[in-house]
Amino acid sequence: MSPTAFRPSRRSVLAGAAALATAFATPSILRAAPLARLALYGPPAAPSIVLAHAIAAGMLAELAPEVTLSTWRTPDELRAGLTSGTIDLSVMPVQVAANLYNRGMGVGLVNSMTDGLLHVVAEEGSVTDLAGLQGKRLAVPFVNDTPDFVLRALLDAQGLSEAVQQVPVGSPIEAAQMLLAGQIDAALLSEPASTVAIMRGIPSGRHLARVIDLQEEWGRQTGGAPVLPQAGLAATQAFLDHGRELLPQLQEVLEQATAAVLADPVRAGTDATAALEMPAPVLALSIPHSRLVTRPASQARPAIESMLSLMAKGDPAIIGGQLPDDGFYLL
Repeated sequence: MSPTAFRPSRRSVLAGAAALATAFATPSILRAAPLARLALYGPPAAPSIVLAHAIAAGMLAELAPEVTLSTWRTPDELRAGLTSGTIDLSVMPVQVAANLYNRGMGVGLVNSMTDGLLHVVAEEGSVTDLAGLQGKRLAVPFVNDTPDFVLRALLDAQGLSEAVQQVPVGSPIEAAQMLLAGQIDAALLSEPASTVAIMRGIPSGRHLARVIDLQEEWGRQTGGAPVLPQAGLAATQAFLDHGRELLPQLQEVLEQATAAVLADPVRAGTDATAALEMPAPVLALSIPHSRLVTRPASQARPAIESMLSLMAKGDPAIIGGQLPDDGFYLL
């Protein structure tokens, strides 16, 4: 055969060059095939506002033609959903995810979605630090779960555990209601429950405030940054089996959604009001106090390990006996 038979035509050369240019122009995150449906879950707390906004703005359309957000109300409801398989991609407390991973439940962490959103709320000026809670009645939601573990670690470090009268309650909103009714002196609240309590106190002349920022307290006690990577998006093995390749795209979208939420809290609050079943103005006002981020789990790992280590100092079973290994960190 003549050597000229192997000589490429001008058209094929140009086509190949165009294909090569396209390949180099493709974003670093490759686009995986979309799912038929993407079902997201989260608590009625600030990180879920990011999910709600991403859905409302159509930012997740490339991942699935149908995207939903459902809320769970208590950690026990979350655990039940994970066990039954009805929940496979959800915002959850990082401590819960670590515990489930170490117990072989196949839960991994995609990211951290807040640097902490816990405050003690009380009458303005009544308390300035944890020592000021001595002898006071403090409502604590979700006993034996993340908010309680964080508080315990901080009180134990100052020898205050027996000095504060901790009142177990079922939820942050219940704690807020008890505070407004004068049944307690202070409440440990996450956002947006802190904002709910403060706003509801105004009509009755109650001047409630975030008197203690637990993130700042954490930083002082540990000598580190005021960062509590309290909650993040976690995925079960059931999701990873068919959707793992979508995680980089999902992370990219949620980073963009977080920036949009911080830039326009009013719109974000409106987008999230139906899913979180809270008034849009409350959600909007809670956003600046929620330390929202969307940080890949591997980047958040040092802060996560610091938090988990101190939380589990008195009881390693809180995190399943040990710090989770590399397999826990999905991105």
